[in-house]
Amino acid sequence: MGIRTGARNDELPNAEQSSTEQLRVGRRDFLRTSALAGAGALAGGTVLGRSATALAGRRKEYKTKHVILVAFAGGVRARDCIGSPENITKMSAIAEKGVVLPSVKAANLGHYGAALALMTGCPEARGIRENGRGDVPTIFEYLRKDGGLSASDVWLSTTAGAQTRNFAYSTNKNYGAEYGANLISTDGLFNAEFRDLIGKFGNASLPGKKETKQVEKLVGALDNRLINGAVGGGIGNDAETSLRIQRYILEELRGDTARITGPGSGDAKSIRVARNLLRLFRPKLITIVLQNADVAHGSYNSYVEVIRRNDQEIGMLWDSVQKDPELRDTTSIMILPEFGRNANLNERNGLDHGDGSEDLRKLFMIAAGPDFKQGATMTKAVNSYDVCPTIAELLGTKAEDARGKVLRSILA
Repeated sequence: MGIRTGARNDELPNAEQSSTEQLRVGRRDFLRTSALAGAGALAGGTVLGRSATALAGRRKEYKTKHVILVAFAGGVRARDCIGSPENITKMSAIAEKGVVLPSVKAANLGHYGAALALMTGCPEARGIRENGRGDVPTIFEYLRKDGGLSASDVWLSTTAGAQTRNFAYSTNKNYGAEYGANLISTDGLFNAEFRDLIGKFGNASLPGKKETKQVEKLVGALDNRLINGAVGGGIGNDAETSLRIQRYILEELRGDTARITGPGSGDAKSIRVARNLLRLFRPKLITIVLQNADVAHGSYNSYVEVIRRNDQEIGMLWDSVQKDPELRDTTSIMILPEFGRNANLNERNGLDHGDGSEDLRKLFMIAAGPDFKQGATMTKAVNSYDVCPTIAELLGTKAEDARGKVLRSILA
């Protein structure tokens, strides 16, 4: 079933242009807001001097209690997805019961900057090799500190990579690590080598020198500050939750996740893990950051294969939600790339990103759930960084420092 276009033409905010000057102004505004936040610190249920109860009283009560955000990252063109429905048959089915936005704008901030903007609601340029956390709070931090959620309520599932792990929390002095997301970096953790080593833990003999080094290396995939809630920089999981997480990891290692191989296997693991986390922990927000589509630099065909595999996994994830009596009527999903790719193939018959074309800057988004309009296509331009404040709105809080806007026109 294809995706309809032009079905509706609701008025949405025009997309902003993220010029250098605007970024400087946004930075000044952020610092000023941070100073105010420091003066009116959150304490005893008060948000910047305003009662959290009073804020909640003025907001609409949404049916959505759980949100799945899929950052279809790695650089994915709209024309290879909603423009080629045969590549995304499962997402097309989701779109038929939700909203399609074919004109989502993204500034070319690089993979890291563009994906980070989805989490913060603020477009900030980041270098291709940069590995520093942002100083604007993430959606996870807003939900935990301002929304009062616990550590087990917010999760980030991503393939291996130092940059993507930075999405879990910011360096903002009013938020930071203690309000971050539980993080599982799947390709570094759920791999066959690690699984086999876990299986040997029951052996009576001590591991040899080679195995000991492997264990030390692989255990490093478990960031104790994030997963175990260790004292001194941890995100605050209580002892019971930490134990549940450790048991969950062991069960995943004994299961099928570590056996996933082939093109796009890292992304497939991230989606599979998210599906199981949703079933077990019932989080309020789970964000999945995919990356394997960046194989496009070397091969267009491999890139399309990753898109199709991700589509199948996302379909299975959403099917599992629909089959769960508790999640079915209370879960929303939002799917979008961080940015696109070049209009034309390179000399390797692949796709780079950097030509400034519409294919690079014009994205798509699919949103479905109890509070989104159904069977609608919204053709007016919006910004990719409108996602963060929209999720905050659905889950009962506000992304105070975000430059994006709540996408109210796609809500029912």
